[in-house]
Amino acid sequence: MERGFAMRPRERRETSEQDLFRSRLDQIIDMKHALVKLGRAIDWRFLEDTFGAVYTDKPGQPPLPTQLMAGLAILKHTYDLSDEALCDRWVENPYFQYFCGEEFFQHVLVFDRSSLTRWRQRMGEEKLQALLQESLAVATRTNAMKPSDLARVVIDTTVQPKAVMFPTDAKLLNRARERLVRLAKKLGVSLRQSYRRVGKLALIKHQRYAHAHQFKRANRSLRKLKTYLGRVIRDIERHIVRDEDLREAFVRPLFLARRVLEQERRQRGRKVYSLHAPEVECIGKGKAHRPYEFGVKVSVATTVKHSAGGQFVTHAAALPGNPYDGHTLATVIPQMQALVGNILDRCITDAGYRGHNAPPDYKFKVYTAGQKRRVTPQIKREFKRRAAIEPVIGHLKEHHRMGRNHLAHASGDAINAVLAAAGYNFRRLLAWLRLLLLRILIALGLAAQFKSA
Repeated sequence: MERGFAMRPRERRETSEQDLFRSRLDQIIDMKHALVKLGRAIDWRFLEDTFGAVYTDKPGQPPLPTQLMAGLAILKHTYDLSDEALCDRWVENPYFQYFCGEEFFQHVLVFDRSSLTRWRQRMGEEKLQALLQESLAVATRTNAMKPSDLARVVIDTTVQPKAVMFPTDAKLLNRARERLVRLAKKLGVSLRQSYRRVGKLALIKHQRYAHAHQFKRANRSLRKLKTYLGRVIRDIERHIVRDEDLREAFVRPLFLARRVLEQERRQRGRKVYSLHAPEVECIGKGKAHRPYEFGVKVSVATTVKHSAGGQFVTHAAALPGNPYDGHTLATVIPQMQALVGNILDRCITDAGYRGHNAPPDYKFKVYTAGQKRRVTPQIKREFKRRAAIEPVIGHLKEHHRMGRNHLAHASGDAINAVLAAAGYNFRRLLAWLRLLLLRILIALGLAAQFKSA
């Protein structure tokens, strides 16, 4: 464990202190604002206990407060902000600062941008599930959703694309050669030839020939790119054969470069689609406008009933390996039940879940589209609600950063899926709190009219 992150965070508590040279936030903002009400509705003590479990009471600099870091994670995915944009907005927005536990307006950042990345990595998917759990708890406490709504859910899968360029054989071959040459130059390995100029020219020719449907000439350029990469690989191997330090530095880049060089178009098994994100998978969901997507499969679950506050996400999890939809229920259902703290009465799915492997207790609680047996009139009505999950997935991708994942590694895929679901729920809660405030103002206005009459 790193020394700098050994101690527990020094949590903030609200005080009534005054400062002659600084303005208190509660004196310059509207305390009826939805973000203020949401910050007061969240049980920060629960999040402090959950996230504080990863720390120990050892000597060292204490980490940043939990309300600050958890609040930043919520704001990032609620408002679809990058880390850089979040830092800019936090400095200029007093509501963001109050939500994160500040009492006085801060004119400079009280954290470093890299702290966001390190905090996400330290918490991991398991701990960050607490944000999704707390969003559902706030929904029930504010009457945006009834606890009984969590007993019946709709489950579906989608693809969370990774932030990678569209892969082609020519681009991957040239990029693998460039990465090896760059690393060799950094480590002082003298290559016989880098193929920098002719490699770039071969890539341009391949793209132009392929665009003109001159495939024989395009394949000739592709063979040149393979030759250049193979020569660089063998040249590096000759240099590192007797140097243990160099061999250790080149082991992963050489492994990926060999996979790119040897993989075939129609081979079975895993392929490399991105050198900086080798965990990316090619997934086809049958979309006419997008036959193949490059990322990871994600399971999403929402309530069947449209609650007073909207359609809430009850579970979201990344599913590496592109498993069959029906074979994901063995892990998804127990995770969901542990998250919501409620026993599931019914799970509605599409036809892609036929032949599912749900746990024995839930074998007859899963209903797939097109099913005829054990279908009552009420279940038939709930089948019509199955498609309600599709716009929720659309909002997750369009407004909550699931449409393009910028977090690195397979752990980043899992973290981004959970935070996107939590951000979506908190966005629904903000809309619900604004609606409640509007209803109160309308009721007060009507009462004033009756009195004057």
